[in-house]
Amino acid sequence: MEHVLDKYGIDYKDGIVNKGNLRRLKKCMERAQQGEKLTLGFIGGSITQGSLSSAPETCYAYLVFRWWTETFPQAEFTYVNAGVGGTTSQFGVARVQEDLLRHKPDFVIVEFSVNDEDEEHFAETYEGLVRKIYGSGFAPAVLLVHNVRYDTGVNAENRHRKIGKAYHLPSVSMKPTIYRKVEEGKLPAREITPDDLHPNDEGHALVAGVIRGFLGDVYAQRKETEDGGESMGNGLPEAVTPNAYEHSVRYRNDNCEPDCAGFVKDTDDSAENTEKNFRKGWTASSINDRIVFKVEGTEIAVQYRKSVRKPAPVARVTVDGDGEHAHVLDGNFGEDWGDCLYIDTVAERLEDRVHEVEITIVEGNAATDGETAGKGVAVPFYLVSVIGSR
Repeated sequence: MEHVLDKYGIDYKDGIVNKGNLRRLKKCMERAQQGEKLTLGFIGGSITQGSLSSAPETCYAYLVFRWWTETFPQAEFTYVNAGVGGTTSQFGVARVQEDLLRHKPDFVIVEFSVNDEDEEHFAETYEGLVRKIYGSGFAPAVLLVHNVRYDTGVNAENRHRKIGKAYHLPSVSMKPTIYRKVEEGKLPAREITPDDLHPNDEGHALVAGVIRGFLGDVYAQRKETEDGGESMGNGLPEAVTPNAYEHSVRYRNDNCEPDCAGFVKDTDDSAENTEKNFRKGWTASSINDRIVFKVEGTEIAVQYRKSVRKPAPVARVTVDGDGEHAHVLDGNFGEDWGDCLYIDTVAERLEDRVHEVEITIVEGNAATDGETAGKGVAVPFYLVSVIGSR
């Protein structure tokens, strides 16, 4: 596959932005060489999920999985793709145990650099995710992958790379590799992406090529003693951010019993709901429908559906009765690519105790635009979860 990079004159070595400590990764390769069973995990947003690839097998994550199966045919590999479109590392750290770590992966790729904003908040949520994965008792090898917007070069890579360096983790980037060729005019963006963000099959192959090139280098040099960084064993260094997101809990209808007045449990476990992660939540449509949670932690977020099917209800959330700092949760989505699994951070740096979180519908069945007037809302408000972190 690596010939795909040659087609555009891309050198994968340019993408190795942090060599990091390679001992865990080399150990994985040694185990694979010996024919052991290994689980390979991937967590990130829509690119990791495989958005705009023509089939699950042509997305970059599966192509990286194939590198392992092709390089070590004597081993047995399990593939776990925990990519969820339109989500950030804030959701990643809250769901990583259920979606990925319960499988006890031996090797994990983390990819959130185009989903996270270039802000300290996301440096903190990303660090929480990295700590939760790398500090797991089964000591997985971790590789950080930084994707990029191909029209602007924008991503959160600088924030994420600082976290990677602090933890001596290897990192590879598409900015000095694929994007550089686009910026130089040597690679037409439309050959690799229709929307300047999500790769097509050719784009996924390029992303995989950069990662596979790095893995090939590590494999070729696996007997060398120089690992490119301090060995930490299973320990972790001091956090470089306030690190208030490492321990995040999602409150859903299978693990809590909030006080409901009009909000109804969603018990639909159909494939459509499961695939989109709109499940185990609550729905409501009418003004003054209300739900109240008791949430532990110092940081509180509300996860809900923003829908392209309009009009959708609008809700208001308060924490500990503080109406002055209430947040509006607008169920109407301004984009057109599909319903969004959205997170609003509604309180930060609180006292570490139990807090009362109240969500009330403030706009519901009073649709007023021409075609929907008198017909009520197009979809109910969908509350996916409340997240408490510390």
